Amino acid sequence: MTKEEAAAYCGCQTLAAFDQWRAKGIVPDAIPGTNRWDRKAIDLALDAASGLVTESERELSPFQRWVAENAATKTQAA
Repeated sequence: MTKEEAAAYCGCQTLAAFDQWRAKGIVPDAIPGTNRWDRKAIDLALDAASGLVTESERELSPFQRWVAENAATKTQAA
């Protein structure tokens, strides 16, 4: 997407607002080497910012799931 399209997709009223979101890390920068934004990357960033569970969490390998579960267990035990 162009910057204008990405800003509109995010619901930003102005490009300056979109730039502020980028500066705060709410949404990602453009794809490296381009002036285009990836819709899926924006969706993931907004889901993470809002605390929603994303589909990518369900796509973890069994090992990645084990690591995540054990990290959570260690945190709770401390």
